Amino acid sequence: MPDGPDDGSLAPRRTLGGPILPPPPPELAEEEKAANRRAEAAKQAAWEKEQADKAQEQRAQARARDKAQEKARAKAEKAQVKAERPARSAAPAKAPKPVKATRPAQGSARRTRRASLRLVQVDAWSVMKTSFLLSIALGIVLVVAVAIIWSVLGAAGVWDSINSIVQQAVGGDDSKNFDIQEYAGTSRVLGFTMIVAVLDVILITAIATLGAFLYNLSAALLGGIEVTLAEDN
Repeated sequence: MPDGPDDGSLAPRRTLGGPILPPPPPELAEEEKAANRRAEAAKQAAWEKEQADKAQEQRAQARARDKAQEKARAKAEKAQVKAERPARSAAPAKAPKPVKATRPAQGSARRTRRASLRLVQVDAWSVMKTSFLLSIALGIVLVVAVAIIWSVLGAAGVWDSINSIVQQAVGGDDSKNFDIQEYAGTSRVLGFTMIVAVLDVILITAIATLGAFLYNLSAALLGGIEVTLAEDN
């Protein structure tokens, strides 16, 4: 070993029993330092790898421990279910007791479930379609009803009675040619009724759609109509 401290200086070296040796060349000293640094880096890397392996092994052990606990818990639950099933099957089934029909007391109040709902929006498109179909049905019913009523009045002789009353009241030759069906005939009445039915379809559809828009605006401001629903006993 050298007598003095190894501080990296190029001092002469002395052997134990020999003469003083000259200092090593600078190239050998640099190579020795580099080798020392590489050895230390290798040791540090090996230590870090060892710590990482230990941490990974600990995580693997923890996962294996959790899986074992889950399996044991599942087995315990299955065993408990199996133990409960025979006990339930072994218990004798009791015959149901006959239920006596009892009338509720007159003064006792029945409890009914109620739900308060609020109508906050109406779909204008659905309202328009529904009102359009209903107005068409109403127009058809109106035309058919007028045709039936007009035919019944003609079969009952109402028009002949009206013609005779007018002839007796007015008198003269012009009254003999008077016929009320020339002014209010079936074709004219049915045509007028069809025009009224078409106007009803347009007006009812427009009014219903406009009402849906107005209701949505008022519901947005005031909250809509509140409806309370009760369960039917």
